[in-house]
Amino acid sequence: MKTPLPKVDQIERKWYVVDASGKVLGRLATQIAMRLRGKHKPEYTPHLDTGDFIIVVNAEKVKLTARKLDQKKYYRHSGYLGGLKERTARQMLNDKPEEVIRLAVKRMLPKNKLARHQLKKLKVYRGPEHRHEAQRPEPLELGIK
Repeated sequence: MKTPLPKVDQIERKWYVVDASGKVLGRLATQIAMRLRGKHKPEYTPHLDTGDFIIVVNAEKVKLTARKLDQKKYYRHSGYLGGLKERTARQMLNDKPEEVIRLAVKRMLPKNKLARHQLKKLKVYRGPEHRHEAQRPEPLELGIK
């Protein structure tokens, strides 16, 4: 008895809009990562991209619990000696709130080529407007606070 595998061209992908205002960053990121991978679908296959497209709006209104705004650090390196840059979550939310959500989701995906492909299906916007109306995205309630 063989396990049926979905054909790549037969995988149905939908577009969803998630409103991030008032949602906790980690809980939001886990739900988004699960939807990007397609783990909510019965035809989920680990080595195929069966996930949906996710549009996140109001990224600047996401919440961080406890004292993470000042204690959580984001690091990047320029590639040069002494080129390690450090920023707090408060600074990142002020300057690039889209990057905070994108990094949280990226770090919850596996570290391989398929995950990099799945991350391209995530679209994050600072405010309530997005430019994907042509895809007719459906609102998605994740059931988190």
